[in-house]
Amino acid sequence: MQPNEISEVLSRPMSQELLARDVTRLAYVAKDGTPRAIPIAFTWNGSEVVMCTSKNAPKLTALRHDPAVALTIDTEVHPPKILLIRGRAELDAVDDIPYEYLQMSGTYKMTPEQRVEWEAEVRSLYDGMVRIVVTPTWAKLIDFETTLPSAVEELVRQRDERQRS
Repeated sequence: MQPNEISEVLSRPMSQELLARDVTRLAYVAKDGTPRAIPIAFTWNGSEVVMCTSKNAPKLTALRHDPAVALTIDTEVHPPKILLIRGRAELDAVDDIPYEYLQMSGTYKMTPEQRVEWEAEVRSLYDGMVRIVVTPTWAKLIDFETTLPSAVEELVRQRDERQRS
């Protein structure tokens, strides 16, 4: 997929809504060769998906070994809206709490007092974190109105061909 095609998908209004959500599902291959898909908070900075984790998270060993990842961001309504992203994870260890980590929890319902308490707890727990940065190399938006999963798109194409003949 070409960069301009990725940008076109990610700039669509529904993609932007999904990229403003709090949680994605990060899929990767664990060190034992088995697949993993985990929910993780994220932010979108306009060109990259940024997730943060503790320095001792098992996923870091796996991502160092095989940085290929897939992300799914979706809704819980019918029809679902789904943004699929593929890319490579770049790991960036930092000695503080990344700005993105504090930002990515921004839409959770917290009073200002709760936010101050939460941030103090975070700062007391972590002596640093690792930023997992994914630059999309492929993206697809499925809204079940204008776009469908590729297998369903193929079925629709075949049906339409049959109807024309």
